[in-house]
Amino acid sequence: MRSSNPVFSRRGFSRDNSGYAGFDAAPQAGGPAAGTNPYATNPYATNPYAQDVSVGAPAQAPARTGAMTMDDVVARTAVTLGTVVLGAIAAWWLLPVDPANLGKSYAVAVGAGLVAFVLGLVQSFKRKASPALILAYAAFEGVFLGVVSSVVSTYVAPGAVPQAVLGTMAVFAGVLIAYKTRLIRVTRRFYGFVMAAAIGFMLLMLVNMLVAVFAGGDGLGLRSGGLGILFGIVGVVLGACFLALDFKQVEDGVAYGAPREESWLAAFGLTMTLVWIYMEMLRLVQLLQGDD
Repeated sequence: MRSSNPVFSRRGFSRDNSGYAGFDAAPQAGGPAAGTNPYATNPYATNPYAQDVSVGAPAQAPARTGAMTMDDVVARTAVTLGTVVLGAIAAWWLLPVDPANLGKSYAVAVGAGLVAFVLGLVQSFKRKASPALILAYAAFEGVFLGVVSSVVSTYVAPGAVPQAVLGTMAVFAGVLIAYKTRLIRVTRRFYGFVMAAAIGFMLLMLVNMLVAVFAGGDGLGLRSGGLGILFGIVGVVLGACFLALDFKQVEDGVAYGAPREESWLAAFGLTMTLVWIYMEMLRLVQLLQGDD
């Protein structure tokens, strides 16, 4: 199963038929997909991390040093998200959003957002994780979020930022609980549905932006009023689905003994998904406050 998150698109820790596994579940090696899993224990797989398995011996997860653990993922994610938060705080306090400097703040936000986008693409297509590149992405993403959040909080919807942060945390906790209790099952059908919905959503947003650029106004009206609220909810739900896909990939990486450096990629993917959810939450809170 491959995640919709581009950081996982070149990997795929497992392709098991059950579609999901518990955080404490042991991987099923030797199945129909073992040969396609880069971290499977099948000795005949093209896996540089596989261990030899004697004929007739029970298949077990590889016990080796340097393998990714859940603690590694949590620690790297905390560092990456912490960098985003520090960048956002610095931008909030160092870049005033008063009318005299608003243009400068917008320019910095756009520049930081473009740099973060490019760094994210570069890391997504690299074969190995680059902690420096990931942290640089997080820092520039933080600057972008800090300026946008400051402008929204100052001029559009006071109090929207803490509500969006709490909403993002609630979505993360809710999806994690639902995933661990098997209320969410990440199957191939689930993956296909999420990908189709995400592609449709992004195409609609692109068309809306192009119409707004060339025709003025809010384009097709997909980001304002009642339609804006509806599409904001859809965006948050899609972000929640991406989280479930990311949890599946992290779980499989731990179960199949992925190398420890993969934890940086897991942190990178989770950070991108949480940024997505926060931005959709911020827009949704802004629209809901405007309707009061």
